Amino acid sequence: MILFPAIDLKNGQCVRLEQGDMARATVFNLDPAAQAKTFEMQGFEYLHVVDLDGAFAGKPMNAQAVEAMLKVVKFPVQLGGGIRDLATVEAWLDKGIRRVIIGTAAVRDPALVKEAATKFPSQVAVGLDARDGKVAVEGWAETSTVTALDIAKRFEDAGVAAIIFTDIARDGLLKGLNLDATIALAEAISIPVIASGGFASIDDVKALLKPRAKKLEGAISGRALYDGRIDPAEALALIRNARTAA
Repeated sequence: MILFPAIDLKNGQCVRLEQGDMARATVFNLDPAAQAKTFEMQGFEYLHVVDLDGAFAGKPMNAQAVEAMLKVVKFPVQLGGGIRDLATVEAWLDKGIRRVIIGTAAVRDPALVKEAATKFPSQVAVGLDARDGKVAVEGWAETSTVTALDIAKRFEDAGVAAIIFTDIARDGLLKGLNLDATIALAEAISIPVIASGGFASIDDVKALLKPRAKKLEGAISGRALYDGRIDPAEALALIRNARTAA
């Protein structure tokens, strides 16, 4: 199980939103590169980054901040937000991003995901952000008519590295992960699934280490790490001990 610390970028700053609402943003660090380095030094293995402005604009908007992060950290970084064509996928991978996350385009242009995953094996993930079971797009500003499972099944044999499933209703509100829905998705498909949205406490870490969550690749934590509700050392020790015992 991998615990991914999250950095969400808005206007070049590290922020957290509530339920994906850009008007409800809290700035946690003016220097995203410094925040990325802190996470690496705390012992995290993989960083999750979202270009929030890019998700709304449909193209990268915080490239400078992302590139600054890549210069100071050695651990792998996955990036989503504004990745809507093959050229953007290729550009980010060339700059050192380990895995790109395609969200809106996965709903509107599934052929792009399949082409990218074929061309860049194990380096393309799909971000599925659900509101009341239906996938939202354009930075969560619009809700589609399809479910996360409908879309995930489109990519079963496409070579997609992971599905990142976010429960928008919980995101940034510290209500706890929606593990029931996430595990149900993971059990219905063969693609690894990462839980996101609502990570609140060390209890979420413990829940992720229970047998019923064994199919999940990991989970993403944002606000709970920034405001001290989760002690990184304690969380990572639990994960290490679980791996040793397995």
